[in-house]
Amino acid sequence: YFSNTNKVTILNMTETRSPRFSQWVAFLIFSTITLGSIVEVVNDPDYIVQSESAQKWAVTSSAITFTITLLVVMMHLNAVSSILIVGTKIEGIISAILVIFWIATVSVVTDSRRGLAVDEFGAVESGNLYYFSWAGFVCSVVLLVNYLKYAFNVDVAGEIRTRSARLTAWSGLLATSLVVMGSSANYYDTTCGGNVDEKCSRAVFGIVLGAMMTLSSVAIVALKLATTKAPFLAEVGVAAISVIMYGFGVAFITSQKGPGAPLGNLYYFTWLSFLVSFLISASCFEDYTTAAATTGLDDPPSQQEDHV
Repeated sequence: YFSNTNKVTILNMTETRSPRFSQWVAFLIFSTITLGSIVEVVNDPDYIVQSESAQKWAVTSSAITFTITLLVVMMHLNAVSSILIVGTKIEGIISAILVIFWIATVSVVTDSRRGLAVDEFGAVESGNLYYFSWAGFVCSVVLLVNYLKYAFNVDVAGEIRTRSARLTAWSGLLATSLVVMGSSANYYDTTCGGNVDEKCSRAVFGIVLGAMMTLSSVAIVALKLATTKAPFLAEVGVAAISVIMYGFGVAFITSQKGPGAPLGNLYYFTWLSFLVSFLISASCFEDYTTAAATTGLDDPPSQQEDHV
């Protein structure tokens, strides 16, 4: 009798918890580590305050997200309070607010001009703060996407896949290219000034590369959203240029004499841009060979299944 009662109790607790409960717990862990790391950095005797407003914002934002996430997790643990949060508009609003806060937090703590997670050259100084702030941002986005899927039956990933081939990958290349452009410009502003040495010249190359591929990705994404497809030859051409250019980018930017040599945003996102470009090119080639094998012709496919 007691065994069955315990099983019923456990079942009821499980049903009242959000299917995203484990993600909320992970988010709480990331928020806790991020907040603790920020407090540790600003209280370090060797820490030089480069921007008092940025420091205050980072601490305040991390404290707010930690408090909100802790309250949400605690509400999940109670059968009564969980009714107010699980699958309701409150959970969706909170998820959206946390995404906004976390975008601001990441942009501040990984900015070399602020001196929190990275130094003036963009190299990671506080590993916990750098990596867990990015982990928190990714987790916040996943939470929001899963809430939309649960509450409104909107499968965001599925909608993107069925909308057009490789739209997800092109959107990813757009995001990574923006970071490459911004990080290169950040390095140039904080380090070069009026002097132009080899690293500064490569930083300029990073700015031009990031800007060029951002605009190209925007064009492809816009075509896919407007027409559900982009001209295949144009897509192949941009993908090939992206692979070649980011191949040079990896060599010039992340080498020992490049501005992205220290492990930081510029290093990671230059490599990530190259990998995404390669995956897009591989997907285009796969679509071409599949269409050629199916039709027996060498006409490029207009649209194939999203492989990326």
